Amino acid sequence: MRTRIGGTAALGIALLVPSAAMAVNYPPPSDPGGPSKRPSHTKTLHVCKHGKHCFKTIQKAVNKARPGDTIRIANGKYREGVKISGKKKAFLRLIGNRKNPHKVVIDAGKKKQNAVFINGANNVTVSGMTAQRYVANGFFALNVDGYDLNHLVARNGGVYGIYAFNSKGGRMTDSVAYYNNDGGFYIGQTPKQTKPKRSIVKNVESWGNVIGWSGTNMRYVTITKSKFFNNGIGIVPNALDSEKFPPAEDNVIADNDVFWNNFNYHAGAPFKLRASATSFPYPIGVGILLFGGHRNVVQNNNVYGNYLVGAGAIEQFLLKQVDAAHLEDNKVIGNKLGLGGTDLNGHDLFYDGSGKGNCFQDNVTTTINEPADNSVFAPCPGPNPNAFSQKERDLTVKWATDPPEQNWIRHPHAAKPGYNALEHWTKSFKPGSKVSK
Repeated sequence: MRTRIGGTAALGIALLVPSAAMAVNYPPPSDPGGPSKRPSHTKTLHVCKHGKHCFKTIQKAVNKARPGDTIRIANGKYREGVKISGKKKAFLRLIGNRKNPHKVVIDAGKKKQNAVFINGANNVTVSGMTAQRYVANGFFALNVDGYDLNHLVARNGGVYGIYAFNSKGGRMTDSVAYYNNDGGFYIGQTPKQTKPKRSIVKNVESWGNVIGWSGTNMRYVTITKSKFFNNGIGIVPNALDSEKFPPAEDNVIADNDVFWNNFNYHAGAPFKLRASATSFPYPIGVGILLFGGHRNVVQNNNVYGNYLVGAGAIEQFLLKQVDAAHLEDNKVIGNKLGLGGTDLNGHDLFYDGSGKGNCFQDNVTTTINEPADNSVFAPCPGPNPNAFSQKERDLTVKWATDPPEQNWIRHPHAAKPGYNALEHWTKSFKPGSKVSK
């Protein structure tokens, strides 16, 4: 028999779980440092399953490679985990099949922590391959200044699909992540910089994950022209004490499609649920949520078919670093919610009214907001302070601690050729023709 813990106490306990549950044996964070110069004299190494003049594993080629070399990987399945470490591997390029990344597969066999792990090697490019069955992460860049992860697929894995941590100025483009038991994509613990290097995320698709995009203490990131759908929750820039440099700051989320994020993974999932995923208090059914943060812009996104909230913001009121917990100078502007009335969100906008300088302007809504009287949604520039509502704060706690689906407002979805909505996963679920490519 379970003892039910009420409201804020339950949320507090849940927030304490991930820092321990998410512990993975990573090298400690270090200073990513500055970029070095690209070498001018480089060579190309080849990896293939069959043939005389090639390496038989990717790792053997990486071990042999010098800075700036290119490693070309032939079609096939490579049962290994690849490590690219240190300055002597800077500017390395791992190139598989950009036109069809599914033909070059790194299968970690549920034994390797990461399919491809870059640590302290700046400006590495990984392109044209699929990672699967990794224990922790698919493609992971740690402690680097510059990275380029493109034309990748990260699927059926552990924690994160495509992931950068304690790093500066990278790119994640033209890639897909699905069936990961935390975030499909993740940039986190971005060091503060006096001359910021932006990280660009463009033309990615994230679906069937617990979280489509998880960005703990991320900053200087632009997410654009991408799709986040069929996750438990779509996009969540957030602040946590478990990582350095809170909160999420100076990010732009613009021109994305964020829809149908109603995947109740508690009721069944194609991955093993982790303690952090099952205990973390993000309510299922939300498209975009700012959980704390400063100077973030959510603009010109199409957000629809999310059964709880389309786009929302709440202070991270349990963060120990109080000055980082507040919502400050965030903008939610020009978004289209509810697909013109044909695919409604449960609530279009939500805000607890906390912080200062936060504003909501020129958003096209088609159903009720929360609160329904719109008293907290100030136009730009936002006031100092905003109009805090304890009622909305308490409602957020209720959403986070109630059983999934209890607070949903279901509406029929508009037909979207090539896509099938995911709420309750079974082995017979077909994501759709466009999604499965």
